[in-house]
Amino acid sequence: MTRDEFLHRFQLHPAPLVKRPLMKRLRPAAVLIALLERDKELHVVLTQRSAQLRHHAGQISFPGGRQEPHDRDLYDTAVREAQEEIGLNPNDIQLVGQLQDYPVISNFLIRPYVVLINPRAPFVREQREVAEIFTVPLREVLHQHKHYVYRLRRFVYDQVYFIPYQQRNIWGATAGILRELADHVYPERQLLYRPLND
Repeated sequence: MTRDEFLHRFQLHPAPLVKRPLMKRLRPAAVLIALLERDKELHVVLTQRSAQLRHHAGQISFPGGRQEPHDRDLYDTAVREAQEEIGLNPNDIQLVGQLQDYPVISNFLIRPYVVLINPRAPFVREQREVAEIFTVPLREVLHQHKHYVYRLRRFVYDQVYFIPYQQRNIWGATAGILRELADHVYPERQLLYRPLND
């Protein structure tokens, strides 16, 4: 998917309304869905979290984290965290839009910001938090028919998404946010998925 195709489809449709119960005592956090153009195709930047972290250790995630008192707003939080975690310069970021806030089981309410990036320097990982930085072609994670869903009854969800890519398994909040991005960009395919259980 090219930059122009993505921007056209992202701005063409209103974001789908996702109904979630009102949650109290969730701490605000934010992430960047950072899209990088390579060979006329967009890739999404992801990290594998360090195995030593307290929350979501070893999982694949977006750059981001919890809001700090000195952050101006949640976008500032996402940009600061991306700079700390992967060395992304704030001047290399262009805001496209945002998705709905996404609650997670670790008691955070995550606001995902969709951005285009044009980094002028290589990524540099924060070794205590990030085990690896990698990219995935955006087209690979936006096809709902490649999404697996596990149905359950806990927390605020009745299903958990899994998105396999090569030797990796994207799941949890990262897969859920990518699923919501896919449903935004391709609303005509919202009902597509592969069941993991009955």
